Amino acid sequence: MKKTYSIEVDCANCANLMEEATKKTAGVANATVNFMTQKMIVEFEDGQDAKAVMKNVLKACKKIEPDCEIEL
Repeated sequence: MKKTYSIEVDCANCANLMEEATKKTAGVANATVNFMTQKMIVEFEDGQDAKAVMKNVLKACKKIEPDCEIEL
């Protein structure tokens, strides 16, 4: 299952770091963060609860950029 989220990220480098952190999060099969469109596309592993996984993704992203927001 793939879902698209609106995000707020301040720079392209942070977007790349957030993408890498999201890919390493349990339950995520793949992820793309686009700085220009301020969008995050997350592909979840089969049987995963998207809301629970995204809470962990948000925690990981806040370690990179504390003021980032992901519209869940």
